Amino acid sequence: MIIKEIRTRHLRAPWIEPPVFGAVVPEMRDLLVAEIETESGIVGMGYLILLRGGVSTVRACLDELVIPELIGRDATDIEGIWQHLWEANYWIGRMGVTVMAQSVIDIALWDALGKRAGLPLHRLWGHCNDAIPAYGSGCWRGYGPEGMVDRAERYVAQGFTSIKMQCGHLFDRHQDVRNVAMMREALGSEIDIMIDVNMGWTADQAIITGRRFQEYDLYWLEEPVVCEDFAGYARIAEALDLRVVGGETHFTRFDMRPFFEHSRLPILQPDVMRGGLTELRKIATVADTHGMTIAPHLFPELMVQLMASIPNGLILEYVNWMDDAWVDPVLPVGGVYTAPERPGHGLAFKEEFLKEFTLK
Repeated sequence: MIIKEIRTRHLRAPWIEPPVFGAVVPEMRDLLVAEIETESGIVGMGYLILLRGGVSTVRACLDELVIPELIGRDATDIEGIWQHLWEANYWIGRMGVTVMAQSVIDIALWDALGKRAGLPLHRLWGHCNDAIPAYGSGCWRGYGPEGMVDRAERYVAQGFTSIKMQCGHLFDRHQDVRNVAMMREALGSEIDIMIDVNMGWTADQAIITGRRFQEYDLYWLEEPVVCEDFAGYARIAEALDLRVVGGETHFTRFDMRPFFEHSRLPILQPDVMRGGLTELRKIATVADTHGMTIAPHLFPELMVQLMASIPNGLILEYVNWMDDAWVDPVLPVGGVYTAPERPGHGLAFKEEFLKEFTLK
């Protein structure tokens, strides 16, 4: 399991359905893929999805600060490698590019270890859950009110009992309330509706609009304020009879410490790009200690491994961003995921996908 080589590549592929966050619709998705090959021939794979550029920057960080530290190390030293990279790049990192570079390596290392053991990660870590519910994400605000409802209704027709729509940014508070009312009327009372603000409000705006939302029986209000505004999160959570959730933009459990020290959020949404699988497992454990559940941000085909192995996994976020990339896609059936039993994370890119979309 000695690391012999680490290869990276930049993929740029068209979207299956582009995320319509606003007036400008992105044409292509950018992926960073890392492969770690051991002397015995085992290859572990990790990947990131970067929505606003940065693949070349993260690759440069890998080339300069990460890969030279790993050649010749034992790929099973996953915790030791995580700590070494964290400490080595602490002065220049702690968040951002260095942690993203560390995360893609961490995902690949766990994949390699699972393959070496002949076990899927959820078995290697200790299996806990056979079925994990999912919600249909991607009712983008750029679709407009009717378009968001149409996308939600398609999810419901596929068997999802929960969907997520966006508010803020393109709409004022009056239109946001009308949009939510329209969604509730269209879906009826049995479908859970999540609201994602994408850090678009101040705490005052969130409280004022959130009070109007309460009559529509919403499941949660996500990222109402910028990620640094921990006091704002607390103010909103105390003022509303509505779950306030967040965490996708925070890096590692250290950045989330105020959420644990002053518990107001019942659900955390960590992102695997901001600490890797090693860190997400620790976040889940700390969250469980404080009675909090986990609903990871994106990457459902990978996050199903985490959620099948922890006691406090709540729900997965399904969006079809990567369904066309895999040899064996991991997809929800009737709005429910089951973790695959293939070794490692069980994901492999189609050769034709790699060939067609790798930038030269």
